[in-house]
Amino acid sequence: MINGTYYKNALISGANNIIQQKEEINSLNIFPVPDGDTGTNMSMTFEAAAQALSESTAVRIDEVAAEAASAMLKSARGNSGVILSLLFRGIANGLKGKEEIDGKDLAAALKLGVETAYKAVMNPTEGTILTVARMSCEAGAVAADVESDPIIVFSSVVSAANDALNRTPEMLPVLKKAGVVDAGGKGLCVIFEGMLSLLRDGVMIKADEPVTMTAEKEDSAAEFFRNAAAEFDSVINFTYCTEFIIGRDTETEKDPQMLRAFLETIGDCVVVADDDDIIKVHVHTEHPGQALEEAVTFGQLLTVKIENMKEQHRKAAEKYEKEKAKAEAEQKKREALQPVEPVEDVGFVAVAAGKGLEGVFKDLGCNHVVSGGQSMNPSTEDIYQAVMATPAKTVFVLPNNKNIILAAEQVIPLVTDRTVVIVPTRTIPQGLVAMLSYSPDATVEINSDYMISAAKNVSTGQVTYAARNSEFGGTKIKEGDIIALNNGKLTHKDKDPVKAAIKLAKDMTRRDTSYISVIYGEDITEAQANAAFEGIKAKVGGDIEVTLIDGGQPVYYFMLSVE
Repeated sequence: MINGTYYKNALISGANNIIQQKEEINSLNIFPVPDGDTGTNMSMTFEAAAQALSESTAVRIDEVAAEAASAMLKSARGNSGVILSLLFRGIANGLKGKEEIDGKDLAAALKLGVETAYKAVMNPTEGTILTVARMSCEAGAVAADVESDPIIVFSSVVSAANDALNRTPEMLPVLKKAGVVDAGGKGLCVIFEGMLSLLRDGVMIKADEPVTMTAEKEDSAAEFFRNAAAEFDSVINFTYCTEFIIGRDTETEKDPQMLRAFLETIGDCVVVADDDDIIKVHVHTEHPGQALEEAVTFGQLLTVKIENMKEQHRKAAEKYEKEKAKAEAEQKKREALQPVEPVEDVGFVAVAAGKGLEGVFKDLGCNHVVSGGQSMNPSTEDIYQAVMATPAKTVFVLPNNKNIILAAEQVIPLVTDRTVVIVPTRTIPQGLVAMLSYSPDATVEINSDYMISAAKNVSTGQVTYAARNSEFGGTKIKEGDIIALNNGKLTHKDKDPVKAAIKLAKDMTRRDTSYISVIYGEDITEAQANAAFEGIKAKVGGDIEVTLIDGGQPVYYFMLSVE
């Protein structure tokens, strides 16, 4: 039997497991655009349950399951995080009234969890986390028919989940082409494996355990240097981190320890390791040239890497301070969102990132703008707080991102004293047009239709950078390439975001196009923005009205709204 204590510890173990492996899961994402990656969203969603349970006094398994599900729902981020929270909400409903469970109870609860997750998705796609959950559930049901031991049943569930995960490329051609399995399915398997480790083996995955990366994910030489020199890297006594590999000269009998002795005279953090073929070296020094000159007396240089650690430290410190200030501002904003009475007829909540876009949405009538977007998916709780802080009987919510819509929809059953209407806007331009389409003289139902219809009629262009190497439509993309997207589809790549935006606008312009809004982001200078503005006007012709907006958004150099 599994009691509340075992289930609580199993959930915490599962959370720790996915926290450790989130980056590996993120790496499975196919599309190169920087986004709220699957591993990050799922780990943040599940970590909320672990945090809640670590402070909980619940002892019955139904109480533990309910607390975990509630925490996950509020913190659900992205489609994968929401589906995960719904799966465990269904499991919690299946465990109601139970102090402890056997294998049949476990299989029945998992079945209810899968049904709950499937119902929330309008058009479920096979080859995703849903498929992994369903096939693992089916295996659990079969096992429960012949064995009541919950550990044996859950072992069957986990085994079937991994089998299903390995089959996802056969179900989704895009996965097969990329040579990866589904990221959401992988996340679920990692959570299940963490839970099984506790339930079957009595071993809780610890949050601070190192993750074992595969050979494909880790460069062996870099790993060697990182491990060997880690204890020295906290203090920067010299400027240049110098790493190199020497192919040993078979004709010389020079001892590598002679190289070590020399390097210790010009730097610190010296690591020298060798075998019959190579010598690996790491040193912090002010004179990398001297280190390399000495190195070639031992053989040919095979690889060389020199990094300015002080510059890296400065940039890291600047980034940290910037992120810290941003986080503190967001925290203050969240703390300011106090529930208010719904005294007005209508209110609006939008999701957007960037001071400029926040100002635009507020100018259009939004009561609150939840900070978030492609690279920072807000949780259900974030959106819920903004809704409750809006003094209106009906609150329209514009997610403005396809990966946030499902999280926004989970707010509806949480709100009892006002009506929440989700306008499923998938991009910022759709959200802006939807707000402009609102009519104060129309009913809620008619306005909802107006706004949805208007959003569908706007085309969205985006210029961003590739977060990873990839290939789409026969086009090979390298990490860092500037890429242009027309309604989410890759159209071309470039080295210059301004040129990419001008070409994208030209490609998106139709005979009936009347308006183009050019929204530039935080990494674009005013001069670049004006260059894009003038270039687009010249390319599309004088009959089309072009406007320039300082959105200040991260990730996207430019966003185009084409009507």
